[in-house]
Amino acid sequence: MALFYQIPKLNYHKPKNLNEALKLLKELGDAKPIAGGTDLMVDMKIGRVKTRNLIDISDLREIRKIEFHKDSIIIGAAVTLQEIINNERIRREIPILVEAAENLGSWQIRNVATIGGNICNASPAADMAPPLLILNSKLKLSSINGDRVIPLEKFFKGPRQTELMVDELLTEIVVPKESCNAGMKFIKIGRRRAHTLSIVAVAVAVRTMEDKIEYVRIALNSIAPTPIRAYKTEEELIGSRVNEVEGKVKKLIEEIKPISDVRASAEYRREMAVKITIDALKMSIENWRCKEK
Repeated sequence: MALFYQIPKLNYHKPKNLNEALKLLKELGDAKPIAGGTDLMVDMKIGRVKTRNLIDISDLREIRKIEFHKDSIIIGAAVTLQEIINNERIRREIPILVEAAENLGSWQIRNVATIGGNICNASPAADMAPPLLILNSKLKLSSINGDRVIPLEKFFKGPRQTELMVDELLTEIVVPKESCNAGMKFIKIGRRRAHTLSIVAVAVAVRTMEDKIEYVRIALNSIAPTPIRAYKTEEELIGSRVNEVEGKVKKLIEEIKPISDVRASAEYRREMAVKITIDALKMSIENWRCKEK
């Protein structure tokens, strides 16, 4: 068994614009886009990902942008996690994205890791996925032949498997502004207090009316082959009084399929998923009440 891994020889391409990058993806066939490379380089070293060509998209202005429109917020796929954390409007309008980004890796990692890379890696433990799922986010997938937009929940096909075609690039994450109008909370449990992969993480969005839940979104990672929305639990909670949350969330156990691995047992994940979902719901309700004042 080799003690050291080595990346095989490859061709490095640095397109000047998005159109050139999409042409390269089409022409080369086996190329992999690279922006931060925090996951891709590791995968290449251990042989999980094989390619002869890398396309550097880190500096493409078309996908390294944050735009605020009347009905949506658009985040380019090459925006780094630290850029999300540092953006004052994101902090005000989508604070849950900042919470998740701050919990992901070290400062050095966040300076290069991108939001698009975290999604496209399609790890069951992707930390940016739960908040983007509860925000009803959509993804813009681009190829030289055109664009298509799909809901994030349709993007994940399995562990490290996505809807992306070989000649497509994730270019934008689109967050509807109406989804931002809620109390929200992100909670993550790892083996350490920081800089660690999720054992389980949850994101919750809530709106209440007269102490009843009228709107709720719950998404989790690390408890299924892909990050998921907890639809049955959401349905159970709609119309419930806020003091009934704890009992209703037990429905969550029916929706999750955690595994045992080096980080935690399936039983521990199941118990923690319920606990942190209850905690996140209670905090989200309080955040919504503060927002209404």
